[in-house]
Amino acid sequence: MTRLLLATRNAKKLGELRRILEAEGLGGIEVVGLADVEEFDEAPETGATFEENALAKARDAAAATRLPSVADDSGLTVDALNGMPGVLSARWAGRHGDDQANLELVLAQTSDTPDERRGAAFVCAAALVVPGATEAVVRGEWRGTLARKPRGTNGFGYDPIFLPEGEARTSAELDPAEKDAASHRGRALRALLPHLRGL
Repeated sequence: MTRLLLATRNAKKLGELRRILEAEGLGGIEVVGLADVEEFDEAPETGATFEENALAKARDAAAATRLPSVADDSGLTVDALNGMPGVLSARWAGRHGDDQANLELVLAQTSDTPDERRGAAFVCAAALVVPGATEAVVRGEWRGTLARKPRGTNGFGYDPIFLPEGEARTSAELDPAEKDAASHRGRALRALLPHLRGL
C-alpha cells in the first residue's frame, strides 16, 4: 500500500481525502496526516497566493518525510471585500484558527452589503510533491453568496455562512458526501487524481 501524506492535522480534511480516494477506486493509497509522521519544522505560510502556500507546504513535507505529499491552502474570497480574507482566511480576526471570530468579523464587515453584492467563493489550491519526481498544483473554486447569519453544524471555518450557488442550505448544512461532491477542496483534490493514480 502506498502511503500519501496530507500535510495537515485537520481530521476533517483527512477524512475528505480518504473518502474521495475511496470513491475513485484508489483504496490502495493510505492517507496519513502530520500527526502520523515524525515532527518537522513547518515553514509559515508567507505566500501571496493559495498556490504558493500549498506548494511550499507540500515541498516541506516531502523533503522532511520522503513521502509523496499533498498540501492545500484554502480560504474564502468575498467580492465586497475585494477578494479578502483570501490567503488570510484562517487568521482574519487576528489569531490563527479562531473560526468563530473570523466568521463574525466577515459578517460584521459585510453587514451593510446588499444581497445582490454578497457574492463569495471558497478557493482551494492543492499541491502534490513526489520526492525526486512530480510537482503539480491545481485549483478548485466553489461560488456562492454570504448568508447573513450562521446556519448548520457540519463543516468548519466559514461553512455556516456560505450559500453555494443554487442551494438554499449553507455549506454547513450539507452532508459530507454532498459537500465532497461540490466543494472547492473536493474539486481541487479530484483535479489531482490523474497524478495520484501514478503513485
